[in-house]
Amino acid sequence: MRVILLIFLCSFALSALLCAALIPVLKRAGAGQNILSYVKEHKDKGGTPTMGGLAFVLAAVVVALAAAPVRDKPFFVALAVGVGYLLVGFLDDMLKRARGNNLGLRPYQKILFQLAVAVMASVYCCLEGLTVVTIPFTSLSCDLGWWMLPLGVLVFVATVNGVNLTDGLDGLAGSVCAVFFLFLGALLGVQGTGSGLASVSYALAGALLGFLLFNVNRASVFMGDTGSLSLGGFAACIALFSGNALVIPILGGAFVLSSISVILQVIYYKKTGKRLFRMAPIHHHFQELGYAEGKIAFAYAALTAAAGALLLLPLV
Repeated sequence: MRVILLIFLCSFALSALLCAALIPVLKRAGAGQNILSYVKEHKDKGGTPTMGGLAFVLAAVVVALAAAPVRDKPFFVALAVGVGYLLVGFLDDMLKRARGNNLGLRPYQKILFQLAVAVMASVYCCLEGLTVVTIPFTSLSCDLGWWMLPLGVLVFVATVNGVNLTDGLDGLAGSVCAVFFLFLGALLGVQGTGSGLASVSYALAGALLGFLLFNVNRASVFMGDTGSLSLGGFAACIALFSGNALVIPILGGAFVLSSISVILQVIYYKKTGKRLFRMAPIHHHFQELGYAEGKIAFAYAALTAAAGALLLLPLV
Protein backbone atom coordinates (compact mmCIF):
# COMPACT_ATOMS: atom_id res chain seq x y z
CA MET A 1 0.00 0.00 0.00
CA ARG A 2 2.88 2.35 0.79
CA VAL A 3 4.35 1.86 -2.69
CA ILE A 4 0.95 2.44 -4.31
CA LEU A 5 0.46 5.70 -2.43
CA LEU A 6 3.99 6.79 -3.28
CA ILE A 7 3.45 6.12 -6.99
CA PHE A 8 0.08 7.86 -6.97
CA LEU A 9 1.20 10.97 -5.09
CA CYS A 10 4.51 11.37 -6.94
CA SER A 11 2.86 11.07 -10.35
CA PHE A 12 0.16 13.55 -9.27
CA ALA A 13 2.75 16.11 -8.11
CA LEU A 14 5.06 15.66 -11.10
CA SER A 15 2.18 15.88 -13.57
CA ALA A 16 0.87 19.08 -11.97
CA LEU A 17 4.33 20.64 -12.09
CA LEU A 18 4.90 19.60 -15.71
CA CYS A 19 1.48 20.92 -16.75
CA ALA A 20 2.16 24.26 -15.07
CA ALA A 21 5.50 24.48 -16.89
CA LEU A 22 4.17 23.22 -20.24
CA ILE A 23 1.13 25.50 -20.63
CA PRO A 24 3.10 28.76 -21.16
CA VAL A 25 5.46 26.92 -23.53
CA LEU A 26 2.51 25.70 -25.60
CA LYS A 27 1.03 29.21 -25.64
CA ARG A 28 4.28 30.73 -26.90
CA ALA A 29 4.51 28.00 -29.54
CA GLY A 30 0.99 28.79 -30.76
CA ALA A 31 -0.17 25.23 -30.04
CA GLY A 32 -3.81 26.22 -29.66
CA GLN A 33 -6.78 23.95 -30.31
CA ASN A 34 -8.85 24.59 -33.44
CA ILE A 35 -12.48 24.35 -32.36
CA LEU A 36 -15.09 22.77 -34.65
CA SER A 37 -17.65 25.39 -35.62
CA TYR A 38 -20.65 23.08 -35.22
CA VAL A 39 -20.02 22.73 -31.48
CA LYS A 40 -21.40 26.16 -30.64
CA GLU A 41 -20.85 25.75 -26.88
CA HIS A 42 -17.10 25.54 -27.54
CA LYS A 43 -16.73 28.61 -29.74
CA ASP A 44 -14.96 30.55 -26.96
CA LYS A 45 -12.38 27.80 -26.40
CA GLY A 46 -10.43 28.41 -29.59
CA GLY A 47 -6.72 28.82 -28.99
CA THR A 48 -6.65 26.86 -25.72
CA PRO A 49 -3.28 25.05 -25.62
CA THR A 50 -3.40 21.39 -26.56
CA MET A 51 -0.93 18.45 -26.37
CA GLY A 52 -1.19 18.46 -22.58
CA GLY A 53 -0.88 14.70 -22.78
CA LEU A 54 2.88 15.24 -22.98
CA ALA A 55 2.92 16.27 -19.33
CA PHE A 56 0.87 13.56 -17.69
CA VAL A 57 2.25 10.69 -19.80
CA LEU A 58 5.83 11.78 -19.10
CA ALA A 59 5.03 12.05 -15.39
CA ALA A 60 3.44 8.59 -15.29
CA VAL A 61 6.30 6.93 -17.21
CA VAL A 62 9.02 8.54 -15.09
CA VAL A 63 7.34 7.63 -11.79
CA ALA A 64 6.52 4.08 -12.91
CA LEU A 65 10.13 3.51 -13.97
CA ALA A 66 11.44 4.93 -10.72
CA ALA A 67 9.04 3.38 -8.23
CA ALA A 68 7.51 0.22 -9.72
CA PRO A 69 8.38 -2.77 -7.50
CA VAL A 70 8.37 -5.15 -10.46
CA ARG A 71 9.60 -4.20 -13.92
CA ASP A 72 9.17 -7.27 -16.10
CA LYS A 73 8.85 -7.54 -19.88
CA PRO A 74 5.09 -6.74 -20.05
CA PHE A 75 5.78 -3.62 -17.97
CA PHE A 76 8.32 -2.30 -20.49
CA VAL A 77 6.24 -3.32 -23.51
CA ALA A 78 3.20 -1.50 -22.09
CA LEU A 79 5.27 1.66 -21.58
CA ALA A 80 6.68 1.39 -25.11
CA VAL A 81 3.25 0.97 -26.69
CA GLY A 82 1.77 3.86 -24.68
CA VAL A 83 4.62 6.16 -25.63
CA GLY A 84 4.36 5.00 -29.25
CA TYR A 85 0.73 6.05 -29.36
CA LEU A 86 1.70 9.35 -27.75
CA LEU A 87 4.13 10.04 -30.58
CA VAL A 88 1.47 9.38 -33.22
CA GLY A 89 -0.99 11.61 -31.38
CA PHE A 90 1.70 14.28 -31.10
CA LEU A 91 2.29 14.09 -34.86
CA ASP A 92 -1.45 14.39 -35.45
CA ASP A 93 -1.68 17.45 -33.18
CA MET A 94 1.36 19.06 -34.81
CA LEU A 95 -0.13 18.60 -38.29
CA LYS A 96 -3.36 20.23 -37.11
CA ARG A 97 -1.38 23.18 -35.78
CA ALA A 98 0.65 23.50 -38.98
CA ARG A 99 -2.45 23.41 -41.19
CA GLY A 100 -4.53 25.64 -38.93
CA ASN A 101 -7.48 23.23 -38.85
CA ASN A 102 -8.60 19.91 -37.36
CA LEU A 103 -7.19 17.83 -40.22
CA GLY A 104 -4.13 16.06 -38.89
CA LEU A 105 -3.29 12.52 -39.89
CA ARG A 106 -5.78 11.08 -42.32
CA PRO A 107 -8.17 8.44 -40.93
CA TYR A 108 -6.56 5.62 -42.89
CA GLN A 109 -3.13 6.61 -41.57
CA LYS A 110 -4.37 6.45 -37.98
CA ILE A 111 -6.07 3.10 -38.55
CA LEU A 112 -2.98 1.62 -40.22
CA PHE A 113 -0.82 2.58 -37.25
CA GLN A 114 -3.36 1.29 -34.76
CA LEU A 115 -3.63 -2.02 -36.60
CA ALA A 116 0.14 -2.37 -36.84
CA VAL A 117 0.64 -1.82 -33.10
CA ALA A 118 -2.38 -3.98 -32.24
CA VAL A 119 -1.05 -6.88 -34.29
CA MET A 120 2.44 -6.60 -32.78
CA ALA A 121 1.14 -6.40 -29.22
CA SER A 122 -1.26 -9.30 -29.79
CA VAL A 123 1.45 -11.46 -31.33
CA TYR A 124 3.62 -10.62 -28.31
CA CYS A 125 0.80 -11.90 -26.06
CA CYS A 126 0.66 -15.16 -28.01
CA LEU A 127 4.42 -15.70 -28.05
CA GLU A 128 4.80 -14.93 -24.33
CA GLY A 129 1.83 -17.06 -23.28
CA LEU A 130 -0.24 -14.07 -22.16
CA THR A 131 -3.35 -15.64 -23.65
CA VAL A 132 -5.50 -16.34 -20.60
CA VAL A 133 -8.63 -14.21 -20.35
CA THR A 134 -10.43 -13.82 -17.04
CA ILE A 135 -14.22 -13.75 -17.16
CA PRO A 136 -15.51 -10.81 -15.07
CA PHE A 137 -17.66 -11.51 -11.96
CA THR A 138 -16.55 -15.15 -11.92
CA SER A 139 -13.52 -17.22 -10.98
CA LEU A 140 -13.42 -18.65 -14.49
CA SER A 141 -10.75 -18.05 -17.12
CA CYS A 142 -10.05 -19.27 -20.62
CA ASP A 143 -6.80 -19.78 -22.50
CA LEU A 144 -7.42 -18.48 -26.02
CA GLY A 145 -4.08 -19.44 -27.49
CA TRP A 146 -3.63 -17.78 -30.86
CA TRP A 147 -7.24 -16.63 -30.80
CA MET A 148 -5.81 -13.84 -28.66
CA LEU A 149 -4.55 -12.30 -31.90
CA PRO A 150 -7.95 -11.22 -33.30
CA LEU A 151 -9.25 -10.38 -29.83
CA GLY A 152 -6.20 -8.23 -29.12
CA VAL A 153 -6.56 -6.33 -32.38
CA LEU A 154 -10.23 -5.67 -31.63
CA VAL A 155 -9.46 -4.51 -28.08
CA PHE A 156 -6.74 -2.12 -29.22
CA VAL A 157 -8.67 -0.51 -32.05
CA ALA A 158 -11.90 -0.23 -30.04
CA THR A 159 -10.24 1.12 -26.89
CA VAL A 160 -7.97 3.67 -28.56
CA ASN A 161 -10.79 5.08 -30.66
CA GLY A 162 -13.24 4.95 -27.76
CA VAL A 163 -10.96 7.05 -25.55
CA ASN A 164 -10.31 9.43 -28.43
CA LEU A 165 -14.04 9.95 -29.00
CA THR A 166 -14.65 10.47 -25.27
CA ASP A 167 -12.18 13.37 -25.27
CA GLY A 168 -14.73 16.04 -26.17
CA LEU A 169 -15.52 18.05 -23.04
CA ASP A 170 -13.38 19.73 -20.39
CA GLY A 171 -12.29 17.12 -17.87
CA LEU A 172 -14.31 14.29 -19.41
CA ALA A 173 -11.69 11.89 -20.77
CA GLY A 174 -9.24 12.84 -18.02
CA SER A 175 -11.63 12.11 -15.15
CA VAL A 176 -13.00 8.91 -16.69
CA CYS A 177 -9.50 7.59 -17.45
CA ALA A 178 -8.24 8.51 -13.96
CA VAL A 179 -11.00 6.42 -12.39
CA PHE A 180 -10.51 3.68 -15.01
CA PHE A 181 -6.80 3.27 -14.27
CA LEU A 182 -7.30 3.54 -10.51
CA PHE A 183 -9.76 0.65 -10.46
CA LEU A 184 -7.81 -1.33 -13.06
CA GLY A 185 -4.75 -1.11 -10.81
CA ALA A 186 -6.84 -2.17 -7.80
CA LEU A 187 -8.25 -5.09 -9.77
CA LEU A 188 -4.77 -6.30 -10.67
CA GLY A 189 -3.73 -5.94 -7.05
CA VAL A 190 -6.65 -8.03 -5.78
CA GLN A 191 -6.00 -10.64 -8.46
CA GLY A 192 -2.35 -10.77 -7.41
CA THR A 193 -1.10 -10.52 -10.98
CA GLY A 194 0.83 -7.94 -12.96
CA SER A 195 2.22 -5.78 -10.14
CA GLY A 196 4.37 -3.89 -12.67
CA LEU A 197 1.31 -3.21 -14.81
CA ALA A 198 -0.63 -2.19 -11.71
CA SER A 199 2.09 0.37 -10.98
CA VAL A 200 1.64 1.85 -14.46
CA SER A 201 -2.12 2.06 -13.81
CA TYR A 202 -1.65 3.88 -10.51
CA ALA A 203 0.93 6.22 -12.03
CA LEU A 204 -1.47 7.11 -14.85
CA ALA A 205 -4.35 7.67 -12.40
CA GLY A 206 -2.26 10.03 -10.28
CA ALA A 207 -0.83 11.85 -13.29
CA LEU A 208 -4.32 12.37 -14.74
CA LEU A 209 -5.53 13.91 -11.49
CA GLY A 210 -2.61 16.34 -11.66
CA PHE A 211 -3.59 17.15 -15.24
CA LEU A 212 -7.23 17.68 -14.23
CA LEU A 213 -6.17 20.63 -12.08
CA PHE A 214 -5.72 22.43 -15.40
CA ASN A 215 -8.29 20.59 -17.52
CA VAL A 216 -11.60 20.83 -15.65
CA ASN A 217 -14.05 23.41 -16.94
CA ARG A 218 -12.89 25.91 -17.98
CA ALA A 219 -9.80 24.11 -19.23
CA SER A 220 -6.41 25.82 -19.40
CA VAL A 221 -5.04 22.99 -21.53
CA PHE A 222 -6.41 20.05 -23.53
CA MET A 223 -4.79 16.61 -23.69
CA GLY A 224 -5.12 16.45 -27.48
CA ASP A 225 -4.68 13.27 -29.49
CA THR A 226 -1.24 13.22 -27.86
CA GLY A 227 -2.95 12.24 -24.63
CA SER A 228 -6.08 10.39 -25.74
CA LEU A 229 -4.36 7.97 -28.14
CA SER A 230 -1.71 7.22 -25.54
CA LEU A 231 -4.31 6.56 -22.83
CA GLY A 232 -6.16 4.16 -25.12
CA GLY A 233 -2.93 2.32 -25.87
CA PHE A 234 -2.04 2.04 -22.19
CA ALA A 235 -5.54 0.82 -21.29
CA ALA A 236 -5.54 -1.89 -23.98
CA CYS A 237 -2.01 -3.04 -23.11
CA ILE A 238 -2.55 -3.31 -19.37
CA ALA A 239 -5.87 -5.10 -19.77
CA LEU A 240 -4.59 -7.56 -22.39
CA PHE A 241 -1.30 -8.36 -20.69
CA SER A 242 -2.99 -8.98 -17.33
CA GLY A 243 -5.75 -11.21 -18.74
CA ASN A 244 -8.46 -8.59 -18.23
CA ALA A 245 -9.42 -7.83 -21.82
CA LEU A 246 -13.11 -8.47 -21.06
CA VAL A 247 -13.04 -5.89 -18.27
CA ILE A 248 -12.69 -2.98 -20.71
CA PRO A 249 -16.32 -2.95 -21.96
CA ILE A 250 -17.46 -2.81 -18.31
CA LEU A 251 -14.97 -0.49 -16.64
CA GLY A 252 -14.62 1.46 -19.90
CA GLY A 253 -18.34 1.74 -20.46
CA ALA A 254 -17.93 5.46 -21.20
CA PHE A 255 -15.66 4.61 -24.14
CA VAL A 256 -18.18 2.06 -25.43
CA LEU A 257 -21.01 4.58 -25.10
CA SER A 258 -19.08 7.19 -27.09
CA SER A 259 -18.24 4.76 -29.88
CA ILE A 260 -21.69 3.19 -30.15
CA SER A 261 -23.43 6.58 -30.18
CA VAL A 262 -21.30 7.67 -33.16
CA ILE A 263 -21.96 4.42 -35.02
CA LEU A 264 -25.71 4.61 -34.39
CA GLN A 265 -25.79 8.27 -35.42
CA VAL A 266 -24.10 7.52 -38.75
CA ILE A 267 -26.27 4.48 -39.51
CA TYR A 268 -29.51 6.25 -38.57
CA TYR A 269 -28.63 9.35 -40.57
CA LYS A 270 -27.76 7.35 -43.70
CA LYS A 271 -31.02 5.44 -43.52
CA THR A 272 -33.41 8.26 -42.58
CA GLY A 273 -31.61 11.53 -43.28
CA LYS A 274 -32.33 12.50 -39.67
CA ARG A 275 -30.23 12.53 -36.51
CA LEU A 276 -30.82 10.01 -33.74
CA PHE A 277 -29.01 12.27 -31.23
CA ARG A 278 -28.75 16.03 -31.33
CA MET A 279 -25.00 15.52 -31.68
CA ALA A 280 -22.59 12.61 -31.38
CA PRO A 281 -20.68 11.39 -29.44
CA ILE A 282 -23.49 11.31 -26.94
CA HIS A 283 -21.81 13.60 -24.39
CA HIS A 284 -22.45 16.42 -26.89
CA HIS A 285 -26.11 15.34 -26.97
CA PHE A 286 -26.30 15.81 -23.20
CA GLN A 287 -24.58 19.18 -23.60
CA GLU A 288 -27.18 20.21 -26.19
CA LEU A 289 -29.88 19.27 -23.66
CA GLY A 290 -28.46 21.90 -21.34
CA TYR A 291 -26.26 19.90 -18.97
CA ALA A 292 -23.04 21.61 -17.90
CA GLU A 293 -19.72 20.10 -18.96
CA GLY A 294 -18.65 19.61 -15.36
CA LYS A 295 -21.85 17.76 -14.51
CA ILE A 296 -21.48 15.44 -17.51
CA ALA A 297 -17.85 14.71 -16.65
CA PHE A 298 -18.75 13.99 -13.03
CA ALA A 299 -21.58 11.65 -14.04
CA TYR A 300 -19.31 9.72 -16.42
CA ALA A 301 -16.59 9.41 -13.78
CA ALA A 302 -19.10 8.34 -11.11
CA LEU A 303 -20.56 5.64 -13.35
CA THR A 304 -17.04 4.41 -14.14
CA ALA A 305 -16.32 4.22 -10.40
CA ALA A 306 -19.54 2.28 -9.84
CA ALA A 307 -18.54 -0.19 -12.56
CA GLY A 308 -15.12 -0.56 -10.96
CA ALA A 309 -16.67 -1.24 -7.55
CA LEU A 310 -18.92 -3.92 -9.07
CA LEU A 311 -15.89 -5.62 -10.66
CA LEU A 312 -14.04 -5.68 -7.34
CA LEU A 313 -17.03 -6.79 -5.25
CA PRO A 314 -16.79 -10.57 -6.00
CA LEU A 315 -13.04 -10.51 -5.29
CA VAL A 316 -12.95 -8.86 -1.86
